[in-house]
Amino acid sequence: MGFFGKKKPPPDQDAIWLYVQCDNCGEKLRIRVDRRYDLQPHPEGGYFLRKEMMDGRCFRLMYGELRFDRDYNILSQELSGGHFITKEEFDAQE
Repeated sequence: MGFFGKKKPPPDQDAIWLYVQCDNCGEKLRIRVDRRYDLQPHPEGGYFLRKEMMDGRCFRLMYGELRFDRDYNILSQELSGGHFITKEEFDAQE
């Protein structure tokens, strides 16, 4: 139960979380990808994502391209202007 006896909302079933770090300023970002709206079908099966991301420090764009299988597991990922980090690396800044 949450604050004042209210139930906590259910986990976000449609979210895929990406963690990136800007190569220019080092800011770490957590990016939400919605499975229903952000992913495109890939001709060879699975899904494809092309995403622009911007941090709040130096405001430089990072360009990501990811490929997922049918179960939303990442098959390949590329990021220009930054690099992918783990959730643990992101959480370490808190």
